[in-house]
Amino acid sequence: MSASRFYALDALRGLAIALMILVNTPGSWAHVYSPLLHAAWHGFTFADLVFPAFLFVVGASMYFSLAKLQPGAAAIWRISERALKLIALGILLNYLPFTEPLAELRLPGVLQRIGLAYWAGALLVLYLPKRALWLSAALLVFGYWALLVLGSAQPYSLEHNLVRQLDLAVFGAAHLYQGFGVAFDPEGLLSTLPCVTAVILGYATVLWLKKQSQQQAVRGLVLAGLALTVLALCWHWLWPINKALWSGSYLALSTGLILWLLAALVWLVDIKGQQQLASPLTVYGTNPLFIYVLSWVWAVVFGLITVQGADGTISAYQWTFLQLAHLMPEKLASLLFALAHVVGFWALSLWLYKRNIIIKL
Repeated sequence: MSASRFYALDALRGLAIALMILVNTPGSWAHVYSPLLHAAWHGFTFADLVFPAFLFVVGASMYFSLAKLQPGAAAIWRISERALKLIALGILLNYLPFTEPLAELRLPGVLQRIGLAYWAGALLVLYLPKRALWLSAALLVFGYWALLVLGSAQPYSLEHNLVRQLDLAVFGAAHLYQGFGVAFDPEGLLSTLPCVTAVILGYATVLWLKKQSQQQAVRGLVLAGLALTVLALCWHWLWPINKALWSGSYLALSTGLILWLLAALVWLVDIKGQQQLASPLTVYGTNPLFIYVLSWVWAVVFGLITVQGADGTISAYQWTFLQLAHLMPEKLASLLFALAHVVGFWALSLWLYKRNIIIKL
């Protein structure tokens, strides 16, 4: 499969960012359909597929961005500079709207994890022989598993897992996510190790696809997805499927589903030639990180604007949701609110796309 025929990968990248906005921008977190909420601890929902898909496409994109990069100081600096920008930008987003005390600023986050996973994954891709990438991916996951088991008598519990203990020691409780009822960050340092594997798997998938015909690609992706899904369901009994800990079973399940999704896109877009159906997703994928950051900033700004409601002064974000909730069930209103954001940011992506404006972060 030649590089010019990777339309399915472009569509997958756009789908990943569209789903991130859908999941992250409900009208009200109190009224969300359960598939669009992350699993409370062990388990898996539709929302739990989104971040692995984004890391997968980060790795897939590396195949092209690193193609002409040669090992050396200049390459290491280029990779490190981009990773540091993502980490710094992620911390800055956590600080918005600049009212929270710095002593309570959350330091880990989504962009921080993307930056670290990209940095480690890119260096491994750059310096390891291609055949060794699969081994490095496996070692990262099984090494992480060993650390969890050896580091705690209750390795998969919320309060006692090694991920939390390390983050408490490095960052302190006040700088971690508080949404689990205790200080625990789902984007912790140690649990970034399997995320590096997710990036490597994205890269390795493109490396493999380049050697396949389109029909072979679909068959291979379906079979690999099936194998990973079965592995995940069996592995779950030893290492529960858990997004917050990025367990190996969670990585296997999410990657298997992503491969099935990619197979469907290859069949639809590359084999059946339905590029027009995928063009909205392709448009979305041209500035994915910029659109993600902008959607975050917009949500914060929208929440700062105040309007006078029936019950007093409320944010424009909440007021807009309430207007929809007057017309339909609250969960449906919350979903339509999120879908409106998906469409709105797609329109912005289209405007940038038509003007060939690529904003790299």
